[in-house]
Amino acid sequence: MIKYVYCIRKRADLTDEEFHTYWKENHATFICGLAKALKAKKYIQSHKMDTPLNDEFVKSRGFDSPAYDGVTELWWDNLDDFLASFSTPEGVEATKQYIADESNFVDFSQSRAFLTEEHVVFDFTSEQA
Repeated sequence: MIKYVYCIRKRADLTDEEFHTYWKENHATFICGLAKALKAKKYIQSHKMDTPLNDEFVKSRGFDSPAYDGVTELWWDNLDDFLASFSTPEGVEATKQYIADESNFVDFSQSRAFLTEEHVVFDFTSEQA
């Protein structure tokens, strides 16, 4: 499994509520409409929780900046499928469109993206009670 992981910081001019609402409602719907052109298998948004525990994680590890506001994951079965998503005019156009939409809520200068290969260490989510 190949994942495009995007650690996101919100634009400074948006409140937390505006950021999370736009990302969850507007951008999610937009991305769903592009899924076929992107040849993506799965899309996940992980929104940062409003809890003082996040500050404790920063302190306990000596991070030099606060937690990201959220993480996006786009999934493909393998690297060839990921690369194929950019080999069509539709895939190239879809990529341009979602980057343009991200400018409505993402601070690109403070966000980071990278590809990962999944290695499951344990998965207790499918266990029967």
